[in-house]
Amino acid sequence: MRKKQFKAESKRLLDLMVNSIYTHKEIFLREIISNASDAIDKLCYLSLTDSNVGMNRSDFKITIKIDKEARTLTISDNGIGMTEEELEENLGVIAKSGSRAFKTKLEEGKTEGADIDIIGQFGVGFYSAFMVADRIIVITRAYGSDQAYRWTSEGEDGYTIEETEKASVGTDIILEIKQDIGEEHFSDYLEVYQLRSLIKKYSDYVRYPIRMDVPKSRPVETEENGEKKTTYESYTEEETINSMVPIWQRTRAEATDEDCTAFYKENFFDMEDPARIIRVNAEGSVSYKALLFVPTKAPYGYYTKEFEKGLRLYTSGVMIMDRCEDLLPDHFRFVKGVVDSEDLSLNISRELLQHDRQLKVIAHALERKIKTELLSMKTEDAEKYNQFWHEFGLQIKYGIVSDYGTHRELLEDLLIFHSAKENKLISLDDYVNAMPEDQKYIYYACGESAERVAKLPQAERILDQGYDMLCLTDEVDEFVMNALAKFKEKEFRSASSDDLGLETEEQKKIAEDREKEAKDLLDFVKDSLGGKVANVKLSKNLKSHPVFLSTEGPVTLEMEKYFASIPGDNKPKAERVLELNADHPVYATINSLWNENKEKAAKYSEILYTQALLIAGMPIEDPEKYTELVCELMTK
Repeated sequence: MRKKQFKAESKRLLDLMVNSIYTHKEIFLREIISNASDAIDKLCYLSLTDSNVGMNRSDFKITIKIDKEARTLTISDNGIGMTEEELEENLGVIAKSGSRAFKTKLEEGKTEGADIDIIGQFGVGFYSAFMVADRIIVITRAYGSDQAYRWTSEGEDGYTIEETEKASVGTDIILEIKQDIGEEHFSDYLEVYQLRSLIKKYSDYVRYPIRMDVPKSRPVETEENGEKKTTYESYTEEETINSMVPIWQRTRAEATDEDCTAFYKENFFDMEDPARIIRVNAEGSVSYKALLFVPTKAPYGYYTKEFEKGLRLYTSGVMIMDRCEDLLPDHFRFVKGVVDSEDLSLNISRELLQHDRQLKVIAHALERKIKTELLSMKTEDAEKYNQFWHEFGLQIKYGIVSDYGTHRELLEDLLIFHSAKENKLISLDDYVNAMPEDQKYIYYACGESAERVAKLPQAERILDQGYDMLCLTDEVDEFVMNALAKFKEKEFRSASSDDLGLETEEQKKIAEDREKEAKDLLDFVKDSLGGKVANVKLSKNLKSHPVFLSTEGPVTLEMEKYFASIPGDNKPKAERVLELNADHPVYATINSLWNENKEKAAKYSEILYTQALLIAGMPIEDPEKYTELVCELMTK
């Protein structure tokens, strides 16, 4: 027996790894199974050129055995095994990866036709077992050797290597599981149900069968005093726990849409069928496969800070992250699914990815693919897309305004809004294609519902002109229009804008003259309102209605509503403008009163302003006072 010490650097790394790097103790099983898969891959590769291996691919397996009395968990493989030197090199120096070295040699040889993929990259995963085990024993016999070796370690104190016997080629890793301490239930790792769960979670798609004895029971008929009885006899039966072939690795013929839907429901806990199934098989500078799903309905809590986006990330069938956020932009955070690539670089723990070029390439390609699939849904199945929009349209809009409009061009084709003219959801393309030749702008107005927006006073002139108007009902919509600015060279224009482009130069001149003539009256109305409005003017937009409320400056009424709905102080307020219709009888009445009874004219001004607030969907500042004014004027 030869007693040896880990190098000082390895001791520090072992302590760091056990106490800091791995945040979930359960991943130790994934790491050891991955190492076992690597060992089998190596021998499988050698079997292509060495007939003495004497094994077919179907002969390889990984076996897990539990001994509760001894508190041991044994993971065995019939892979290539290790020599004494390899034990020393691979397990004596932490972060010395035999798998990585083997892969490098393989790549240098440029061997073609070898179906091999070495998962291990850094050689530290094996030591994660010290998080759950007091002692680790490795019994191994290398292919081509009759001599087996036993490696034993209790962690930082070092390790021993001694000769031993082993009947077959391969490696047994024996973990002496720690005793339970407080809330640390290490005994769970000696339970079949827990190990089965971990294998299904992390290693379900390892390409070799993972076998384990599973307890079962069967009925036994007995006879006692002439009476038949049924008792149950316990026994164990070896089962294959993992499925081995991921559904995303299969062809369309092998995995139908029905199969993918079943996979989605089972793995992402959704009762509804997905609205869209997206398959990706990319080869090139970065190769990967993906199976993505667009849900039919938004999950509970989707539009909250607590919702966590991300795709499951695999490398060579081994799950590395349950939720990789970097693969999905926020505007597509509703997408669920898996990505599997052999080209991704993993960091020391395999729990986090280096945000390297490969990951960014995959993320960018997936973003484009998702956009293409959504656009296809919008074109091919308007009803399904409308349902999708009802659930996730708000997310697309947030994507438009986020990051200073960076994603505007990517997402604008996906937008749909309610058409006042068509009374249905239409795209911006639909709107522009239907515009008359003389229409200059894409018109829109904001409100609580499409029905109310279509009836707004400022919408009347636009619709009577034969033009359509987009009815915007989400708080973020006005920000969306500001971020877009234009679509296909057509500028967006609010129905509340001072210039709708509907007047001739002559009409503009007449309006300016009337404004000058009414200046004293308009100033009176403004003063009567005591600073509630920044300005009062004659409207160019009203047709049959007496009044409406517009704004000056960058903050609109809809923006003010949005800011009012979020926590915080010093919220931006809109500079309100009361617009009067000079052609309406009410204007003639207030003009007459201004000359004859200014006190009464001031009360009319207050009523008109409150009516404008109601039309705009804004809260009334003093409902009691408004009621008293109306009642007073009704009785005189």
